[in-house]
Parts: sequence; structure tokens; C-alpha cells
Amino acid sequence: MSGAAVLPDAEPRAGAGEAGREGPLDLRLVGPALGAWGAAALALGLPGGWTALGVAAALVLGGVLLARGAGRGVVWRLGGTAAAGVLLCGAAGGAVAGLRVAEARAGPVPELARGHVRVVAELTVTSDPRRAGTGPPSVLLDAELTRVTRADGTVTRTGTPVLVVARHEGWTRLLPSTRVRAEVRLAPAREAGERAVAVARVGRSAPPELTGGPDRLQRAAGALRAGLREATDGLAPDARALLPGLVVGDTSRVPPDLHEAFRATDLVHLLAVSGSNLTVVLFLLIGPPGRALRAERGGLAPRLGLSLRGTALCGAGLTLAFVVVCRPDPSVLRAAACGAVTLLALGTGRRRSLVPALAAAVLLLVLWDPWLARSHGFLLSVLATAALLVLAPRWSAALRRRGVPGRLAEVLAAAAAAQAVCAPVVVVLAARVSLVAVPCNLLAELAAGPATVLGFAALAAAPVAMPVAEALAWCAGVPAGWIAGVARAGAALPGAQAGWPGGVAGGLLLALVTLPAVWVAGRVRWRGWAGVLGALVLVLAVLRPVPVTRVLTGWPPPDWRYVQCPVGQGDAGVLAVGPGTAVVVDAGPEPGPVDRCLRELSVTRVPMVLLTHFHADHVGGLAGVLRGRAVGVVRTTAYEQPGEQAAFVRRTAAAAGVPVARVGAGERAGVGAVRWEVLWPPEGEPPSGSPNDASVVLLVRTGGVSLLLPGDLEPAAQSALLTARPELGPVDVLKVAHHGSAHQDPALLERLRPRLALVPVGENRYGHPAPGTMAALRRSGAAVLRTDEDGAVAVLGTGPRLRAVVSGNRWGVRRRPLRMRDGGAGTAAGHRALTRGVRCGRGHTGRHHSVCPTPDSMIECLFARRASIHTARGCSTHVRSPTGA
Repeated sequence: MSGAAVLPDAEPRAGAGEAGREGPLDLRLVGPALGAWGAAALALGLPGGWTALGVAAALVLGGVLLARGAGRGVVWRLGGTAAAGVLLCGAAGGAVAGLRVAEARAGPVPELARGHVRVVAELTVTSDPRRAGTGPPSVLLDAELTRVTRADGTVTRTGTPVLVVARHEGWTRLLPSTRVRAEVRLAPAREAGERAVAVARVGRSAPPELTGGPDRLQRAAGALRAGLREATDGLAPDARALLPGLVVGDTSRVPPDLHEAFRATDLVHLLAVSGSNLTVVLFLLIGPPGRALRAERGGLAPRLGLSLRGTALCGAGLTLAFVVVCRPDPSVLRAAACGAVTLLALGTGRRRSLVPALAAAVLLLVLWDPWLARSHGFLLSVLATAALLVLAPRWSAALRRRGVPGRLAEVLAAAAAAQAVCAPVVVVLAARVSLVAVPCNLLAELAAGPATVLGFAALAAAPVAMPVAEALAWCAGVPAGWIAGVARAGAALPGAQAGWPGGVAGGLLLALVTLPAVWVAGRVRWRGWAGVLGALVLVLAVLRPVPVTRVLTGWPPPDWRYVQCPVGQGDAGVLAVGPGTAVVVDAGPEPGPVDRCLRELSVTRVPMVLLTHFHADHVGGLAGVLRGRAVGVVRTTAYEQPGEQAAFVRRTAAAAGVPVARVGAGERAGVGAVRWEVLWPPEGEPPSGSPNDASVVLLVRTGGVSLLLPGDLEPAAQSALLTARPELGPVDVLKVAHHGSAHQDPALLERLRPRLALVPVGENRYGHPAPGTMAALRRSGAAVLRTDEDGAVAVLGTGPRLRAVVSGNRWGVRRRPLRMRDGGAGTAAGHRALTRGVRCGRGHTGRHHSVCPTPDSMIECLFARRASIHTARGCSTHVRSPTGA
């Protein structure tokens, strides 16, 4: 980074080496900004009375400190003044947040939402529409509910912010400031402290009824954005989807698998309007960093003869245009403020004055929009900017002292500093750490600048000369395609992401690990062999060769026959067919988890993907199965409801060039040693009309092991299945229907009597798995494993040596007694389970545990009759007696 630049008539310019010899940072405004930020975040979730009490206490205490410091010494006066500033700014933040919350909650909407009342609502759109999830095309948009008409004709005017959830495609074309009327069902917001007081759900087929068009400013911005989309229509799919997102944050075309790749590589910031967009645009005006205020400035400003003041005015004009085109909502204003601060830091090198500028920007933005205090995007933006101002210059200087070339040292330091301070926040949200974030960001940044500059040029040219805009878009598509390729290549690496404890505790843990690691890295003199060894370890962690991974972790186990993948609140199973080959049953709700599970299992060929029914938690991750694999066919149930999800499956398969075909009851087929029979559904619409009851039910036999995979079949259909298939008998493994919900037919469980029951489940609000279902499974003699607690579950072995190996949620495995049926007992009364601690047995790795539903040998049955359970928290042994004594 260039040295500090000053005005020509001021003191001489600092040299390049002076960056590391600056005095202490000016942190005087940091405390007040943090005080306002924290108080606003708290006030958004507190009752009004508590907020008022806290504001009053802060005002009184701040006033007392100012008064008592008037006649004291310098140290007391300065310290008291600083503390008073924090308290008074905190009072201001809390008061503003409390007033905004009270204003939003005023009126009848909160009460109507608690009653889930259906009303006719008049809405003013305040955001761009955005897609929800990866499967069904639900549309989300923020709006202000201005008028409510109840069923009895009562009309109330209000100004309540709501979140609109719609299905009709007409909602995707609305611009901010558009006024619409719709019949909606109100529901409470998901969490206290959200901007939206209620959720307004529009009927599935209801289009928006326009009552007023967007204002002139939004029409102009919308026309520019539409022109950019039109200019990119002829580009390759990834470039076509990505370029509008890079330029103006328009991600409406970004497919789920590409978005997931950006998440895995921590490149999502490129898809959102950020300060870097503004910095790249203003780079054209001021030239290279460090020369903004010099007589020998770069860029267009000196060529146009602009003075420093004229340059500043032009920069302000570009900033205003940036805000208008990218929508003047809080996220864009945050990006403009933080981007301007970053630009000033790069342009002047006067970092001591820029930390207060950043703190002032945070303070003003939080007071203007207190909901930013709870915005993770705002937090990440501020942290990244602070890292560029405070850490990056020092790390860059340290790298240069170790012989790293100057420009390379700058980009390495910037990427590493931003990643170090932002990773704990990402962990809170996603419970994972990207191991490829820094190299992927470095590679993507090479193309981000050209793509953004050329994209803005195409944006400006589209209204006046579309052929010119298309040519510029074609040029911009080359670097945009490079960025998409970097994201896809990085995400495809087996170790692109590493699991980490989630939530606040996980974020604090990562911060505690990062701080000493950075301190050690800065003070230890790394020799050549140490650097090579560290790089080798990182490469192995990212590439994760299966032989090495299996030795170190025990996962995946050799000779597995079936794996239930941990895909959250969804369903995905894998049947081994041969080396690198497997049949996949359902794909879960998101592409990432199922893709990661298949990569860990080294599955590269999928002869068949079977989707049991068309609910999003079973089909939403289809793109993850198709990603980078040779897939033969996608088979589905014949009942294509919900229709939008069936259409999603066909679009996704067609994009990958994979045919789609139906399955029917009675079909028998197989691949390799795996044979299956389709038991359900019969032809026609299910009597209940529920897509769950049209689930494909598969009876699988592989290597002497029988498995029943019933999709989400519910009690009525389960009972009908028993009637239609009287020959259906006990099975070794049961994938429990509908995530272990309470909707189970006891007669089916009694007929199947599985030795091992697998419950695919994740965090949910439905109460899955139901305690009654879990108890019924254990009473039937089954060992029960669930993916939310045990991670991926692999079934291996056969006959009396059937067992399950669990990858383990090593941050949250709970040891619990498992009831297992004795090989010859056949009834729940013929066995018992006791738990006692033992030392780890052979073959355990410390990360995974094995569950043995039956004794491994007669000797074990006679002398110990024990099956070892090894979890991340220790080992336990289940000792069973065939006599029940």
C-alpha cells in the first residue's frame, strides 16, 4: 500500500515505510458508536417500558459523570467524558430504536397476526422481490401495510412493516414504491426484533392487484437494471446470472447451485451491493490507491482538469447515482457509507483519521435505521472495513519485511484480515469455516474489478445504445465467468468447508482460536520446511483424499451399503452399487449438504436418482446430486404435486441433460448387487390428496440386508400399504417416514420390526421426531439413530454382524441408551439395555461411534454380550442378556 498522501502545500509526503510507524489509532468515536449499536440492538427486542427505563438510566448516569468530571483532574475528566459519551450515545440509540419499534407495532396488525386473520391489505412495496429457498418459487418482499380491511368491513389505516410471501410470478416484477392490494393471511413475525411486525401470506394463485405504479426515481432505476439484464441475455449461463449481481446486486437469475458455491467459498459478498462496488467505480475517477490527493493523481480527474474539490464533487455524484440505481434501502446506504470510508483509506493512507470516520458512519446509520443494529450484513460490512483500515496495513508491512512483493503482500493481507474478523460471524450463522475462502477471494478479486467496471458501462449504455451495451456485457462476461468458475471449483473441493460449532458460543470459540494463532504467526520466524509442512497440511485438509481421511477419521467406513445423509430437515439416502457408484433416494432441501455427503463417499456416478415425492425437503437439493456427476436418470412419483416443485425438478434435470421418468407400483429393478421393488403408490391420485401419500415406497435388498424406504408416507397410506402388501414382513433397516413425525401407523411398525431405525431430521418447528414415535420404535426392539444428533449414518455388515457407523455431530452428540433386539429374542421383552462406561474398543477413532444391534459373535454373547457406542464425549457399552435377567 502506498504511503500517506497529503496536500501539496502541507508537510512532505510520507514514504512507503511510514505506514508501519504511525502513532496510536484514534478510537475516541468507537466507544460511542458501539454504545449506540448495542443499545439499539437490545431495544429492538425489549418491551417499551424496559427500553424507557434503560434510556433514562443511561441519561442520568451520563449526566452525573459529566458533572463530576468538571472539577476533577485531567485523567478523570477525560475518562468520565468518554464514558459519558458512550452512555449518551447508547441512550440515543435505545431511544430511537424504542420509538421506531413502538411506531411499527402501533395499530391492529400485531393482534390480527396473532389470530392468523385473513384481511384485504393495501401494501406499498419497499424492497425488490427475492426468491425463497431452492425448490418452490416462493417470492419474498418487504412492504408497508398502509390499509387493512377486515371481514366485517372495518377499515384501518396503518403504517406497519410486513414481510409478504407470495407464489404468483406477477409478484416478482414489482418495483419498490409500487402500491398493490391483495387478500392475505397475517401471521406473527418469526422473531421479536425483526423489522417486519407480521408475515402476510398471499394465496397460491393470487396475482398482485396494482393500485399505483412506482415513482419516477424507481422507474428510472428499474429501467437501468432491466437494460442490464437484457444486455446480458446472450452470455453463457453463469455469466448471464452473475453479472447483474456483481454490478447492482440483482441475483434474480443466480441458480441455487451457483449461490451455494459462493456460500461455500465465502464469495457471497460479491453478490451483494457492497462498498467494493463503489470503490471500483470511483477508481476510474481517482486512479490507483494512494494518489487521490496528490498533484500527480491518476484516473480521469486530472485528465479532465478537475481540482481536488471538483474531484470530490464528481465522486459524490457517482456515489448518489450508485445509491439510486442500486435502490436507496438501508443495505445500499450502508454499502455506500462503508465503501466511501474504505475508498478514503485506500486513497489517502490517513488511517488514523479514518477509524473515527468509520465509527461516525456506524453511529449515524444506526440512529437513522436502528434495525441495522441486528443486521448480520451490516456487522460483516463494518468488520471487513475495519479490518482493511486497521489490520491489513500492518499485516501487509509484516509480509513485505519477510520478502513478499508489495502488491502481493497488500492483497494477501487484505483478504486474510477480512476473513479473520468475519469468520466468527459466519460461524454463528452457518456453523462452518471455509478453508478455501482466502485463495478463492484472491483469485476472484482479479476479475471483480474489470467485471464491475465493464458492467457499469453496459448499465449506462443500455438505455441509449443496446448493441454497445451488449458488446460491453460480453466483455464483462469473461471476468464474470472466471469468478463463477472460481466459486464452483473451490466449492467442489472435498474440504472446502469444515464443520464448526454454531451459534454465539461457536463464534466466540473461533475468535479465541484465531487470536492466539494470529499472534503466533506474527512472531514466529517460519523456516522453509515449516511453511511447506503447513501448506501440505492445508492441501490435505482441502483435498481430503479418501484413504487419508479414512485413516484419520474413520469416515467413510469401507464396504458401506447404505448411508443416510445429514441434510437438515429433509431426506437423502445413498445406496452403494459399486466403487464410486451409488443410487440416490431423495436429495434434501438444499444442494450443498447432499453434494458434500456424496463427495465424502466418493460418489461420482449415479445410475438413478429417485425422488419419492415433490416436496421441497426431498427435491430442493437435486442440483447438488447432479453437480459434477454422471447421472443416468431421475425417477419420480407419478403424482406431480405440488406442480411448481415438479416443474422445478424437470427444469433442473433438463439443465443437466438428465432424463426424467416415472416409477409405478410393482416395478422391480436393480443395479449391481442392489435390487429393489416399488411397493407404492398405486395409480391415480392418493385418496387423501396429500403428496406425502403419493411417496414412492422402496423395498431394497443389498448384500443380505433389507431396507424399507417409505418417503413421507402417512398413516392412511401406511395402512393401505399393509393391506395391499400382506407379504411385507420384518426388515433390517427402516428409514422412518416423515422425519419421525407423530403420524405413523403402529401396525406398520409392528409388522416391520426393524433392527435399526434411521430418522432423517434437522432443526424444525414441527416437533420432529415425535417422542411417541421414538418410544414406539424402541419398544419394537429397534436401535434408533437420528441425523441431527448422530450425523451421517452408514449401514454395513449383514446378518448377525449388521451394524451402523455414525459420522457424528461431534459438537453435539448426546450419549443415550439404545435398545437393541437380541438376535434370537424377537420381542421387546426378550432383551434389556444397560449403560456403563468402558474403554474405547478396537477400531474406534474418537470421532465416530458404532452401534451393533446384535452380538458380533457367540463368544461375545456368552461372555459380555456388549456393543460399543463411541461418541465424541466418550465410550459406553450396552450389555444385553438374552434371558432378560
